[in-house]
Amino acid sequence: MLLIHPPVAKPSEPPAGIARLAGALSAHKIPCTLLDANLEGMLHLLRRTMPDEPPDTWTSRAMRNHDRNLAAVGSAATYRSPDRYKRAVIDLNRALEHQSSGIAGIANYQDPALSPLRSSDLLRSAQHPEQNPFYPYFSMRLRALVEKNHPSVVGMSLSYLSQALTAFAMIGFLRNTWPHLKIACGGGLMTSWMRRPGWNAPFSGLIDCCIEGPGEAALLGLAGIHETDKPHAPDYSSLPLYEYLAPGPVLPYSASSGCLWNRCSFCPEHAEDNRYMPIAAARAAEEVKQLVQQHHPLLIHFLDNALSPALMHALIAAPPGAPWYGFVRIGKDLADPDYVRALKTSGCVMLKLGIESGDQGVLDALSKGVDLATASAALRTLKNTGIATYAYLLFGTPVETRKEALKTLSFTEQHAHAITFLNLAIFNMPVGTPDAERYGTGSFYEGDLSLYTDFAHPAGWNRREVRRFLNEEFRRNPAIAAVVKNDPPFFTSNHAPFFCNR
Repeated sequence: MLLIHPPVAKPSEPPAGIARLAGALSAHKIPCTLLDANLEGMLHLLRRTMPDEPPDTWTSRAMRNHDRNLAAVGSAATYRSPDRYKRAVIDLNRALEHQSSGIAGIANYQDPALSPLRSSDLLRSAQHPEQNPFYPYFSMRLRALVEKNHPSVVGMSLSYLSQALTAFAMIGFLRNTWPHLKIACGGGLMTSWMRRPGWNAPFSGLIDCCIEGPGEAALLGLAGIHETDKPHAPDYSSLPLYEYLAPGPVLPYSASSGCLWNRCSFCPEHAEDNRYMPIAAARAAEEVKQLVQQHHPLLIHFLDNALSPALMHALIAAPPGAPWYGFVRIGKDLADPDYVRALKTSGCVMLKLGIESGDQGVLDALSKGVDLATASAALRTLKNTGIATYAYLLFGTPVETRKEALKTLSFTEQHAHAITFLNLAIFNMPVGTPDAERYGTGSFYEGDLSLYTDFAHPAGWNRREVRRFLNEEFRRNPAIAAVVKNDPPFFTSNHAPFFCNR
């Protein structure tokens, strides 16, 4: 089998999805080849000679220095100088945009002629793969891999909208060049599409097998092996761990799928009915330790929607042997200095926290299960212990008004000294949530594959007003502005841990 991670996604770490699939296939002695076409495609674009001169001095500088900037992003010394880091990353993004005629960047793909939210546009991308900016790369690379390895199945891992148009261009090239090759497509985005109301299998003439949820059992089934969703350790051995845009190897690891809380109103996980399926905490901790001994990573990235208390206790009891970070739910443990010191000793360098709102009424109405007094104590304790925090705030939910948003501003200002990084988001209504009709729906993003719908805010706190509040009031607060400035451009939380304790 040939398993592909297509462009565009942040190229800071190896793709966890195809590595997990490779682990399952390897356990059953099924040969497979992994292709991180995202990393390879970006590097190919950067280094490709273009016939036209760059249009301006900035772009010319970015193109001239792209190798130097790649080396800078791969050097730990760069992260001790945030300004130097930002210049390197912004110039790399500028060079990618130039080489792709403005379509692709480090974490973005926007084709003015095609939308990944319309199945007709995805099929059009498959019909005309030569129009994709990555075509010179993938047409050559796929031909070489297929002719060398003769795979019976090609699996495309599709997790982000920014990957969709290029993934379908690659699928179209494969289908046109080898009509009898079996093509499967899965991943988080494909799962969300398949669980969307009104899904009518629009790719049935192009893709042989669309996979919903964890893909191990489905891929094994294509190889004639019938197994339930048994977890397997990921296999990163064939991926170029030292070539990613980071100062050292980063190992992503998921100890669960779904969400252990799964009660939040308007949550896509809840709307899609994603079951929580954890790996036993002791087993997950042991797998991570073995991966560390095998690959010697600079950092471990836990991908779980939230690390379970059981897993964190397991990591404390048996530290993995490398620094780590991940998303956690705020609870009383994080306000306990002894517990947080133990987390620090186990290697924890940063925790991502879904605070969402600075108003308790909003949190209760959203069933977040977060207590603001506990959140305040947790932020102080984490700060005092030396664990960085990446706080997530959500504005414009149906239960929030400007009054509650101002309380969030006040809470954030009061705790700005204890927050290392901030993520500010405006609420999107998931198309499949039972509450969507209650608030009135309408077109939001045009397309039969859109995962979100518009809604009429009961208090008139619409997206335009929320955006104005964030730009003109929230971000301009001096204490908050200093925290917002810390966020690494384009890579955001994926690079944030490298600035901790620098």
